[in-house]
Amino acid sequence: MNHPLKSDPLLPTTFWQAAGRGALGKCPRCGEGRLFRKYLKPVDHCPACAQDLTHQQADDFPAYVAIIVSGHLLAPIIIMLATQFELEPPALFAIIVPLALLMMLGMLQPAKGAIIAAQWWHGLHGFKRERPLAEVGSEKA
Repeated sequence: MNHPLKSDPLLPTTFWQAAGRGALGKCPRCGEGRLFRKYLKPVDHCPACAQDLTHQQADDFPAYVAIIVSGHLLAPIIIMLATQFELEPPALFAIIVPLALLMMLGMLQPAKGAIIAAQWWHGLHGFKRERPLAEVGSEKA
């Protein structure tokens, strides 16, 4: 199904705005339509602006982002638990593993949304690079 892109004056003005929209599970182009139909399965087209999202190729990168961020956030907690409290290894395991799983699963969808938004923003993998009219005019000057 070929959807024509609808004109939308609310294009993001910065990369971070587009990435924020994606991280919140919204279309990076319009910020209104939902980006995912299932936990990690993006919709084919934005229901609000008809942006074709089939070009996305996030692959395993969201998982790497979630693992790296979780590890960096958990490192001080693990060090504190190991040095400040006299916990047995099974108790440490019972605290750290569920916390790590929750953090990683909680970060997967926002990371994938932000990565799809980055691909859209930069015009990668078949996405059309779009910018607000004010920015396009200032780039030509």
